[in-house]
Amino acid sequence: MDLLLERGLIPISFDEEFVAAFRAHFPSIRRLADRLSGDSQVADDLAQEAFVRLYRRGSLPESPGAWLATVALNLFRNDRAKHSRRLRLLPATGDRVHSDQPASPAHDVETADVRQRVRDATSRLSERDRGLLLLRAEGYSYRDLAKALDLNEASVGTLLARAKREFLKHFGEDADAS
Repeated sequence: MDLLLERGLIPISFDEEFVAAFRAHFPSIRRLADRLSGDSQVADDLAQEAFVRLYRRGSLPESPGAWLATVALNLFRNDRAKHSRRLRLLPATGDRVHSDQPASPAHDVETADVRQRVRDATSRLSERDRGLLLLRAEGYSYRDLAKALDLNEASVGTLLARAKREFLKHFGEDADAS
């Protein structure tokens, strides 16, 4: 039976395809969203919404991982834009907006510092460079990077090298400021 399924002789339903895609791609989409947002709850919501949109689509795209990454990146951009608008519209009370404390106070201080420096350096990159580095860190191929970010596949290597140099430049500047 499994051999027949592998050879495509027995059709599988969209629900079965979706479950297989979920199992294969959810962990990396969730990590991508977490790296983008720095907030595990936001990451959960972004990853879940990407899969909801895939399910509503009713069919799997040619490259589900690249499609899901593109959706997650777009959802993140939309979330950030909405957040920025809200901050601009808040009355000026002089109060600062504080983020939630880390989930576990037992985190090592040095690790937290490095994570913050990585986030700061990453946030200073262009959207394209940030997307390239985060998706590549998740193991996406050059072809998938090109599809997800609407780039020419032949230029991905060069763009990725430039993005790495920019990241290292900003990461080093953050170290000098410490």
